[in-house]
Amino acid sequence: MAKFLIVEDDPDILEVIKLSLEMEMPGSKIYTASDGEAGLQQARRYVPDMILLDVMMPKKDGIEVCRELRADKSLCEVPVIMLSAKSEESDVVLGLGLGADDYIAKPVRPKELIARIKNLLRRSGSVDSSSSQSISAGPFVIDPVRFEVRTIDKVFELTPTQFRVLYTLAKSPGRVFRRDELIDAAVGTGVVLIERNVDTHVKSVRKKLGIYADLIKTVRGVGYKFID
Repeated sequence: MAKFLIVEDDPDILEVIKLSLEMEMPGSKIYTASDGEAGLQQARRYVPDMILLDVMMPKKDGIEVCRELRADKSLCEVPVIMLSAKSEESDVVLGLGLGADDYIAKPVRPKELIARIKNLLRRSGSVDSSSSQSISAGPFVIDPVRFEVRTIDKVFELTPTQFRVLYTLAKSPGRVFRRDELIDAAVGTGVVLIERNVDTHVKSVRKKLGIYADLIKTVRGVGYKFID
């Protein structure tokens, strides 16, 4: 019985998403908002298990809402799927950089929507069903049970997707992950992300790591690896 918040100003799209969730995930609680300010209020009131967030909205757009969600300690780990028209791709890349976990292009296709939602909910609960052991990599201890990355004197606050990207790279130091491999391991099979969005996720992880950002190396034309 998951709790969902749909923040969408188009009533027809909102209704399609709501009906899809009701049909495919019966028993779920579904909250809605038609603008960014109302969406933030609903998120803080109900603390949902997932937020479906439109980009272009009145009062506050989805980019600003995402930024405020990730700055809120009670909401920073809630998975966020952004909804965007293809013409707004640059906004989605920015949103992913702020910590959104995925995006779905409009018009929304219900079957794809539900598959992506279920995949992200499953992934937000664990890094890998066969491995839940903490690992030491470079200066980090990475704990998949607590979703925590720490050094001897600091704890880094990463979103679930950012955490999985780092965990995937760090548990196989030196191995080069192609972008499609990183998507499958860190985000999940069946998730459609353009290469720029994968790069944006990696960039956001580097930003969170600060002085340790260079431990994630770009292998030009191939992908990424973690240097231990």
